[in-house]
Amino acid sequence: MSLERVNPADLAPPTGFSHAVVATGSRLVFLAGQTALDGSGKVVGDTLAEQFERALSNLLAALAAAGGTPERLARVTVYPVDVDAYRRHAPELGRIWRALAGRDYPAMAVIGAVRLWDEQALVELDGVAVLD
Repeated sequence: MSLERVNPADLAPPTGFSHAVVATGSRLVFLAGQTALDGSGKVVGDTLAEQFERALSNLLAALAAAGGTPERLARVTVYPVDVDAYRRHAPELGRIWRALAGRDYPAMAVIGAVRLWDEQALVELDGVAVLD
């Protein structure tokens, strides 16, 4: 299994993502959208950063349960309810990402959402991983 991160020199330098990821392997793991739900199903955290950390932790827990590790993520999509707040907090969110998932960035997109399933949720993450 391999993931090759491709960042063409003629594109803007990526910050916190890879422009493309070439994945080869035998198993795909499709990770459902994760918000800042705790084990009892309640949204925890009052700030975007707190909720991002919990949502990412939940995504990585689902990945681990499927036999994967963060560097196996090929694609992640982030759905904040406030894109401007996401941009303002990007440095802090990047630190959280690196602390939990490392520096092997997947292909990523940020797509603004009007609201998420749980009204208190400020952000949701989903993804695809490639395993051996």
